[in-house]
Amino acid sequence: MKLSPLTTLPLFAAFAIAACGGLGSEDDVERFGPEAEDIDAAEQPVAAAWAPYTAYAVNAQVTYGGVTYSCVQAHTSLPGWEPPIVPALWKVTSGASTTSSSTTSTSSGSGGSGGSGGSGGSGGSGGSGGSGGGGGSGGGGGSGGGDSNGKKVIGYFAEWGVYGRNYHVKNIDTSGSAAKLTHINYAFGNVVGNRCALGDTYADYDKAYSAADSVDGVADTWDAGALRGSFNQLRKLKQKHPHLKVLISLGGWTWSAGFSDAALPANRASFVSSCVDLFIKDPRWAGVFDGIDIDWEYPAACGSTCNQRPEDTQNFTALLAEFRGQLNAVRPGLLLTIAAPAGLDKIEKIQVGQIHRHLDFINLMTYDMHGAWENTTNFHSPLYNAASNPAKALKYSTDEAVTAWLNGGTPASKLVVGVPFYGRGWTGVTSVNQGVWQSASGAAPGTYEAGIEDYKVLKTKGHPGYTHPDTKAFYTFNGTEFWSYDNPASLGVKMRYIKDKGLGGAMFWELSGDTTNGELVTAVKNGLR
Repeated sequence: MKLSPLTTLPLFAAFAIAACGGLGSEDDVERFGPEAEDIDAAEQPVAAAWAPYTAYAVNAQVTYGGVTYSCVQAHTSLPGWEPPIVPALWKVTSGASTTSSSTTSTSSGSGGSGGSGGSGGSGGSGGSGGSGGGGGSGGGGGSGGGDSNGKKVIGYFAEWGVYGRNYHVKNIDTSGSAAKLTHINYAFGNVVGNRCALGDTYADYDKAYSAADSVDGVADTWDAGALRGSFNQLRKLKQKHPHLKVLISLGGWTWSAGFSDAALPANRASFVSSCVDLFIKDPRWAGVFDGIDIDWEYPAACGSTCNQRPEDTQNFTALLAEFRGQLNAVRPGLLLTIAAPAGLDKIEKIQVGQIHRHLDFINLMTYDMHGAWENTTNFHSPLYNAASNPAKALKYSTDEAVTAWLNGGTPASKLVVGVPFYGRGWTGVTSVNQGVWQSASGAAPGTYEAGIEDYKVLKTKGHPGYTHPDTKAFYTFNGTEFWSYDNPASLGVKMRYIKDKGLGGAMFWELSGDTTNGELVTAVKNGLR
């Protein structure tokens, strides 16, 4: 799964912008609109007015509402990210009190990491995470959430979704999804200097929720030691839905560069200890997290960066063993999972026959197999390959990924199939064969990044829809735009596959892509019954 030079910013790096950080350099910042321009503090002796769709560097100065702000994390602005609303991005420098209690330090890590990488070309939109009960873990999370034949239903919650996407923990409840999920993966924690770090402290534990926006209808307080933010909302969600398990997912597409060093023998034990101390033992959010998900993209292979070494293969196995041992020492039943690659070139760099012994289950990133970094349309999460697929030699399909992990010795019950709650699209597509495997001029327009769109938006486009007979993939084509994504019907086919194969369940990236009534979560849950 080679990263495409056609994509300046892989999807998960684009998601990282929404979390206000995690990018490798300012050159990686994706422009979110035709009016976007770089604003550098050194070029701005006089602060300009804040504007949406603008790339801001650290220390850039802007004015808003008569107050001057300084950028604390590089990002590209969107409507709804005005400086007084998002203190994780801006600090007051003049014109108002600079000691507001709503402004929090972000020294423990910059905002979001972007999601898991998926199996195909660019960074992807992938998911990960979960829990369960398996090898050496001392138990599992159970399935809960009603009858789904004991199968897991695992959803990612994107830390940065509370900003531009305006998606909060309460939405998991009001959509009806909380009652159907078994596990939630909180994305992401960072890996910095061989230690675990929080991703965005404001979103994580400092953002104050009103009674109307809180899961239990009780407003957050500013009392000393009071927990706020998404961590507190997750705690409340678990109280309302006791079957739910929540895991912290570490790394992701943008924040995986530190894993290779952290997994070295000299660093391994102290790194794991820092993660357990921060997310499991820290009394500030005691009881929020039921385990840890490792989303290393990728051991012994390039991801967003190429900070990798051949020894990663063995070190990854040893790292998981260290996590398993330290988690067991804290409390039996704490969960350990991974987000796993679906491309055969990445799978072969992992000791597939060994790592499952340390894990409760393994979440396959079976999406992002194709996208607009390629000049030819294709399906980004097909169930099967097809003889007529011009890229069939890559073996990018859910079934081929599952088969590789099973053949490597992974128990079927520990494999969880990933599905996307978003689509990948092309424009300028040749109007032949309903747009399937046709040349395209570029990426179709998307809300947050070209070539990407949430299911909830795609379903409203009204484009003619089709199901490919061989791959079982759903797609739409209006004569110009081609979109590949899962809908309730295609998810039903995948859930039947999961049941027929005796696999562990389904995982998806990510919750905010669904409709307000949880249409896709419902399809997953019902399909696993």
